[in-house]
Amino acid sequence: MSTESSPWEEHFGSRENQSVAAQLGMWIFLGSEVLLFTNLFVGYAVYRYYYPEVFVEASKHLKAEWAMVQTLLLVTSSLFVVLAVHYIRQGRQLLTVLVLVLAIGMGLGFLGIKGWEYWEHWKEGALPGEYYRLEELPERGGSLFFTLYFLLTGLHAIHMLVALGLLGWLVWGALSGKYTAEYHIPVEVGGLYWHLVDIFWLFIFPLLYLVE
Repeated sequence: MSTESSPWEEHFGSRENQSVAAQLGMWIFLGSEVLLFTNLFVGYAVYRYYYPEVFVEASKHLKAEWAMVQTLLLVTSSLFVVLAVHYIRQGRQLLTVLVLVLAIGMGLGFLGIKGWEYWEHWKEGALPGEYYRLEELPERGGSLFFTLYFLLTGLHAIHMLVALGLLGWLVWGALSGKYTAEYHIPVEVGGLYWHLVDIFWLFIFPLLYLVE
């Protein structure tokens, strides 16, 4: 595995500056993502305050046991991403590819479960807005809960799709020898994004599935 052109950019002045700039740029981007989800979490807290009993009953229509499986998949995938950074720092590209592929597989498993959940919600009429048909729960409160549920989990799923594409791009880069023990900035910043998606879910899971 070799690379024909140097990945280092001269205008940064040094390799350390390029590395710091890449990580700083990713942290700024992640900060904007945190603000986006924070707004949704605050919105959830406000409506949870106004409709506490309905939110508790509505959460019972979610698949908490499968959400736990999703949580385990995500946490384990994050461990594999950590290993990917560890291996590429040692220049072990094939091991980097292997753990990244395992992380991608777990991410796809997570999304597969989410897709099945959405299908079940559609069948029982647990959809927001005019499609809401759950007679055992008042529309006011119940529909709001599922609106927030689909907003949070749907936005999270979109972020996961982006993160999976990013991991796939890292796999291609590692296979083509683009990343080495000396140059592995993309793997590190890509790993940061994956961990952010993981952390968001760790907030979403108890908020939606473990309401009491």
